[in-house]
Amino acid sequence: MSVEQTNTVYVRELGIDDIAPVFHLGEELFTSDLYPYLYRTWDEWEVIGLYNTDPEYCLVAEIDEQLAGFVLGTIITKASWIYGYILWLGVSPKFQRRRVADKLVDRIIARMIEDGARFMLVDTDPANTPAVKFFKRKGFGDVREHIVLSMNLGKHEFYSKLIEYEHQKAERAGYRRMRPVRTRKTDAITAEVSMSATADESSKNNE
Repeated sequence: MSVEQTNTVYVRELGIDDIAPVFHLGEELFTSDLYPYLYRTWDEWEVIGLYNTDPEYCLVAEIDEQLAGFVLGTIITKASWIYGYILWLGVSPKFQRRRVADKLVDRIIARMIEDGARFMLVDTDPANTPAVKFFKRKGFGDVREHIVLSMNLGKHEFYSKLIEYEHQKAERAGYRRMRPVRTRKTDAITAEVSMSATADESSKNNE
């Protein structure tokens, strides 16, 4: 496993022993009161899943042998276009203003370019102003906001009764239903990527 040294910041691939620390750092950063969308989608399976499927795009930064930050990404291929997609980026509050995020993003983009990416995507909670400013400074643009609607089922006139019915049925049967496997965050932008690929391909054909 290669290690990249840049001043006092070391960037390397995420290892199995990094999974728990990265997850807990994400929990510290993506809180429900600050960033509810990120809070709802961040869990240990985000880290484990990407570590298993895209280990080359899972990087951590260290300063003095301490976890300073992480970046998790993937590659999406649509039509003749290859997109690099940064799903998660986090920097420990202890290591702010040390250019940790810059080094992580530069490194993951370089790797994605090596693998054929010619277009980069990133998304974050619109309320995450520091992240939006950071990515704009890095050259990302064409900001588009997704509308996310929510509903508390326990307070709904009809669905609350259905929840209670299912709870009672489970108690009578003596079991608890397993939580279904959650769709990964990447699926949320598949349609948009497909539309972008079609538009880009059309643009190429008109040149």
